[in-house]
Amino acid sequence: MSFLKNHNVTQSSDGGRTIVFVHGYGCDQNMWRYVVPLLFGTGRIVLYDLMGMGKSDAANYDFDRYQSLTGHAEDLVGILDELDAVDAVLVGHSVGGTIAALAAQMVPDRIKALALIAPSPCFINDADYVGGFDLETIEGLIDLMEQNFLGWTSQLVPTITGQKADGLASTELAESFCRANPKISKHFGRVTFLADHREDMSKIHCQTLIVQCSDDALAPLNVGNWLASAIPSSELKVVDATGHCPHMTEPAKTADLLAEFLEALK
Repeated sequence: MSFLKNHNVTQSSDGGRTIVFVHGYGCDQNMWRYVVPLLFGTGRIVLYDLMGMGKSDAANYDFDRYQSLTGHAEDLVGILDELDAVDAVLVGHSVGGTIAALAAQMVPDRIKALALIAPSPCFINDADYVGGFDLETIEGLIDLMEQNFLGWTSQLVPTITGQKADGLASTELAESFCRANPKISKHFGRVTFLADHREDMSKIHCQTLIVQCSDDALAPLNVGNWLASAIPSSELKVVDATGHCPHMTEPAKTADLLAEFLEALK
C-alpha cells in the first residue's frame, strides 16, 4: 500500500527541511492554500488528505482502524517513511495537530518540531480544564450530526470560522463538509470531538509552536495556556482573530508566525 497515493500527497519542488501540513476535521489539503504560498522557500512543503477526506482513497477508510486518532497518526508515519523525512516539521490544524503530536511520539527520530494551529487535545470541560464544551453539549452536537448532517453543518460552521454563514471561509468549509462521505464524516466527527489526548501532550519533547486565536469558541485561550504548560519545549503565540481557522481567515498573520518559527529552527 502506498500512503503517498492513498492520501493524495502533493509536494513542492523546494529542497531543504520537509514541512508536512495536516488539515483538520471536515477539511482537505486545499484549506492550506492561503498560507502555503507565503512559505515557499522555507523547505519542501508536503500536503495530504486525511483518509476519507478530500481526494484520499476513501475505499481504504477502515472504521475499526480509525476508531481512534492513532490510525490517522500511523498513516502520517507511513507518509513520513515513504518520504524518508528526517528533521521534519509537522504543521497541524485542530485535530490535525493532535494527529501530528501522536505521530511525533511514534517516530521522534523523523520529527524536528511541531506547529499546532488552534489545537485542542480535548474539547470537553473537565474540572479545571476548560476545553470549550461540556459533555452534554458535545453529545448533543454528535446526535445532531448523526441525525441531520446538513443541519449540523449549517449550525456549526459559522462557529468554527467565526464568520457569518455566507462568509467566504464559512461557505468553503460548508462545501467541504458536504463533499465528504456522510458516513465517514459522522464517524470521524465522533472520534474527533470525544477524543482526549491530554496525557499525550507531556510526552512531546520536540520544539513546539502553539498558535491560538484570541476568540475561538472551539478551542478557547485556556486550551492554549494549558498546552503551553503541558508541552515541555513549547511557546504560545496568540493571533488576533475570531474563529478556529486562522490559516483561512488570517493567513498572513499565521504564515508570519510559522516563518518566524521555521527560521529559528535553523
